[in-house]
Amino acid sequence: MKQGIDNLPSAERLSDAAYRAVLEALFDRRVAAGAFVSQGDLSRITGCPVGPLRDALKVLEADGVLEIHPRSGIQFVRPGVDLTRSTYQFRGILERAAVRVFADSASLDRIDPIIRAHEVLLHDLAHAPRAEDLPERAATLETMFHGAVIGSLDNRQIDAAYRRLATLLRIIRLDSAWSPRTLETTMREHLDVLERARARDLDGAEDAMRRHLNGALQRHLKVL
Repeated sequence: MKQGIDNLPSAERLSDAAYRAVLEALFDRRVAAGAFVSQGDLSRITGCPVGPLRDALKVLEADGVLEIHPRSGIQFVRPGVDLTRSTYQFRGILERAAVRVFADSASLDRIDPIIRAHEVLLHDLAHAPRAEDLPERAATLETMFHGAVIGSLDNRQIDAAYRRLATLLRIIRLDSAWSPRTLETTMREHLDVLERARARDLDGAEDAMRRHLNGALQRHLKVL
């Protein structure tokens, strides 16, 4: 849904609002991945004034979402093998370290609700594999699971880096179609990590996370 600057809280920095508006346009497919557009085009599409938009574009370029070509235009990143591999390499560095901390320190009150949520989704998937709400629920669990793992590091710099990484992951997934089989595989990989973390098996949790991320990488590479 298009959300221009005028619809956002006045206390919010306009450049921050423009940043989100550009990403929203990309994820809503009002701007195609890999597209080459002008600053004026983006201003019309997002409803953002040129000044805040210009500031937002500089941040988006630093985040790897687009490239600014002076006197020419703006090119959005296109999902591809190089972007996918480099994103998952960085993700692996962060999450394999984080899951050891998670397995060592996360309380059962933190782990058990995430396990139960996965079990409920798998139960529903088995009984209604084409239910329309399953992809959205799976995306919520994806955020819950990986967010809990990264959050266990309690490091604001890593949190910020992971938010940028999550944006690139959403771009990589733009053209990915879900299937009941892929969804089930992903949820069971999550459960493997969670159950090893619950048992305080640090090496096992790290190995399960490595297998999960390698599996996810291969699933994405197959559709490129």
